Amino acid sequence: MPEELVGKITHIFTKINVAVVKLSAELHVGDRIKIKGKDIEFEQSVQSMQIEHQNIEKATAGQEIGLKLDQPAKEGCEIYKITGE
Repeated sequence: MPEELVGKITHIFTKINVAVVKLSAELHVGDRIKIKGKDIEFEQSVQSMQIEHQNIEKATAGQEIGLKLDQPAKEGCEIYKITGE
């Protein structure tokens, strides 16, 4: 499946499994993403995103967002948007 790099994890809040992601491209709630890193690779849908504790539906390149993860990840993991089948 085609993938587009949309961001990188800069921090992880492990107790609540939320990643801080610095975006390099637009991302929307509902997008299908893949998280890739050393010994880590999984897919999930974007369920919720926040900026400054406010829920948002979309974010653009250059923004830092809070992203709820389905599985544990690490700082430095890259976030890819799955763009097609």
